[in-house]
Amino acid sequence: MYSSIFFAWALAATTVVVHAVGLALMLRFLDHRGNIPMTRVAAISTRLVWVACYMVLLHLIAISIWGAFYVWLGCLPDLETAFYFSGVTYATIGYGDVVLANPWRLLGLMEGLTGILMCGLSTGVFIAVVNQIYQFFHSKIDDHKH
Repeated sequence: MYSSIFFAWALAATTVVVHAVGLALMLRFLDHRGNIPMTRVAAISTRLVWVACYMVLLHLIAISIWGAFYVWLGCLPDLETAFYFSGVTYATIGYGDVVLANPWRLLGLMEGLTGILMCGLSTGVFIAVVNQIYQFFHSKIDDHKH
């Protein structure tokens, strides 16, 4: 049991680091791009689609790390099953058609909790990006009024 708790904390920490670094790189990239004209629907849509896809990629990386660990540990029989279980657990869907054996069940619990936190973090950053676009858009409208 103690080893599963240790592994769970290590995987949770790794997941947070992946997201922290990934989001920092994304925000840095967006900052270097500057405020391209965010008054056009195509520019706004492109930015939001890019940000959403990038965030999904970060989540898939985290799911892959957990899934690869399940296979390495021998908790699940193959990579496809492990990736599926990890995705369902991380996203807190929890179908229950694939489960971990008794000594490793805490890993699933920790992955679900970590997935909730990382999805919340991504949501917060996505809202911040939308807010930045909104602020830029309205500053341009205010400039035209004066």
